[in-house]
Amino acid sequence: MSIPRRNLFRSLLAGGVALGIGLVALPSHATDAGVKVVYHLSDGIPQAARAIGNIRNHLAADPGAKIVVVTHGAGIDFLLDGAESAPGKPFAGSIGELAGRGVEFRVCNNTLVSRKISADKLAMEAKVVPSGVAEVAKLQAKEGFVYLRP
Repeated sequence: MSIPRRNLFRSLLAGGVALGIGLVALPSHATDAGVKVVYHLSDGIPQAARAIGNIRNHLAADPGAKIVVVTHGAGIDFLLDGAESAPGKPFAGSIGELAGRGVEFRVCNNTLVSRKISADKLAMEAKVVPSGVAEVAKLQAKEGFVYLRP
């Protein structure tokens, strides 16, 4: 007799529980309030504009989501003082609004150094991290964040 694949895992799990076998917990991608997500931005203003819309929609659907935006390369541009979207709308208001809803913005120090940009040119909501790509990896591997790239 063959067990359908979708039922195989359930059967193994039930058998393990019945036998008292300890099961290893997989990293959780959810907090008590909602899912944990890292948005990865490295492509500049158009990508940032898409991300802002995506994050607003995300929070509308899951208000308890824990969202961290990690930027490097051209992805930091929307977090620089005076940055505007293509139609000329400043990003500052959107950044402040999202930060007020718990969204964190992290900026790669390697990018700042290579582009000779002082950290005081960043939006006040931005936090500098040593490496953007290392931050994305850490959030995924060690903190259970799921990855999104708008």
